[in-house]
Amino acid sequence: MGTALALTAAALLWGAATGTLLPGAAHRLSVPPDEPWRTTAPDGTALPPWPVPSRALPLPALTALTAVLCAGLAAAAGPRPELAVWLLAAPVGVLLAVVDIRVHRLPDLLTLPLAAALPAALGVAALLPAHAGHWPTSLLATPAVGAAYLALHLLNPSGLAFGDVKLSLAAGASLGWYGWPAVLVGTFTAFVSGALYGLLLIALRRANRRTAIPFGPFLLGGVYAGVVLGAVAAG
Repeated sequence: MGTALALTAAALLWGAATGTLLPGAAHRLSVPPDEPWRTTAPDGTALPPWPVPSRALPLPALTALTAVLCAGLAAAAGPRPELAVWLLAAPVGVLLAVVDIRVHRLPDLLTLPLAAALPAALGVAALLPAHAGHWPTSLLATPAVGAAYLALHLLNPSGLAFGDVKLSLAAGASLGWYGWPAVLVGTFTAFVSGALYGLLLIALRRANRRTAIPFGPFLLGGVYAGVVLGAVAAG
């Protein structure tokens, strides 16, 4: 019990520390596709190309959210080698969600490296003792989920953007680590939560059927749910 609490506390601190880097990075990347990345904060101070804390862009809620999400991953996965992968990926996921909410964009700068890094990092985790996943399934789920999202994008480009397709590769790798049931849970959760949110906006008359809704946060939320439940089931 003491080890579990210490691990969760360490993950909470990790999430809080990395969360302080996200407001500046989110401000930098939250631009339309045809515009360059921002180089200055709202107060005119320079933003370096790498994430750093910014006093001009304090966002305690974002820091708290990242901390809670990381703590939840630690509580679910425990002291397994794949936890390091989840803790590294979680802040990137939060950053992607924020950018997508703000400007309906999932930057290639984040989605493509994530799609490559996650399978590789999980491959390293698979070589270590006490892991609780299945790397071959992760490798198979990566193109499988990507192909499914690509098909949906081709059927309805306005409903599912190509950025979501790119992000789905990382989603498949993460969910596949805990097997096909986790893939189904994560994917189902993403689409159901996205649909319910859209229906809520329509009911509140804040949107109609043609209103574009950023799907990235729901995709990432589905991944989080699938990974947490998969980790708990594997324990």
